[in-house]
Amino acid sequence: MRKLARSGSPHTFTRRTAAALIAAAITLSTSAAAFAADAIVLRVGDQKGGNRSLLEISGFAKDLPYKIEWSEFPAAAPILEALNAGALDVGYTGDLAFLSVYAAGAPIKAIGGTRADPKTQAILVRADSPIRTAADLKGKRLAGTRGGWGQFLIDATLEKAGNKIEDATFAPLGPVDAKIALVAGSIDGWAVWEPYVSFATLKDKARIVADGEGLTPTVTFIVASDNAIATKRAAVQNLVQRLNKARLWSLDHLAEYAKSTADLTKLPEDVLLAAYTAQKTSPIAIDEAVVKEVQAASDRATRYGILGKALDVGKAVDRSFTAGASLN
Repeated sequence: MRKLARSGSPHTFTRRTAAALIAAAITLSTSAAAFAADAIVLRVGDQKGGNRSLLEISGFAKDLPYKIEWSEFPAAAPILEALNAGALDVGYTGDLAFLSVYAAGAPIKAIGGTRADPKTQAILVRADSPIRTAADLKGKRLAGTRGGWGQFLIDATLEKAGNKIEDATFAPLGPVDAKIALVAGSIDGWAVWEPYVSFATLKDKARIVADGEGLTPTVTFIVASDNAIATKRAAVQNLVQRLNKARLWSLDHLAEYAKSTADLTKLPEDVLLAAYTAQKTSPIAIDEAVVKEVQAASDRATRYGILGKALDVGKAVDRSFTAGASLN
């Protein structure tokens, strides 16, 4: 057995690897006995233009052997809150946000996920900003999401440039407020992800002064409640497989995917196409390498004070949903 193949950097998974992940996944029966379609309902949290639309656009929402009850949320944080409260069975979120909620005792596990190119997490400045390099961020007012990759990327970038994390002022702002603040000049920089990066660079002429390469795992986890894992395992596994297949479909149909998502979200099609092309988002198996990488980021986030305590990432994931993803 050999581990998942990687191409170039440790963050880049080949198309062949992703295909093998799906091909090797545990085969599930779709019989009435396995799913009891009339009885099994998966309550799934989503965001506009997220997993529901991806499944529908790709065709993998057809012939479900169970029912999905979708709930739309404005961001990942309330999805995690709903999972914690038992109001959802499955959702998705960035790995650090997931760990923050898991650390607080939420009965949830990461069961699958995707990885995007880490360069698509970036710190942006205005076109007329005097800031040219990461070292220039010292003494500046920088915005990002508190407790997420925005705050982490700011701290990690400052540290990499030889500064202390206290050498800049952190402004905890969500993407909408941070975008307005950057354009208005009330902040000096903004740490954010796609499609905000592409929107800001294409439409607002913002510049990238630093990115997440070598700093952030850039993993988005599929998360399930412990109860759903125990009582709806076959349906949850089937959903993970469908999402993986849909994600692979999107890599081969970027223009179609961007157009369909633009119609749904009202975001510019050129922005979404640029974002999807840059991200190259691919499904991953939660294997030892991923756990080790996220553990390192978790330890760093604890040192930065983003996470309140040290975590054992291995206990926060359920690898059985991708247990067959190694290559022979």
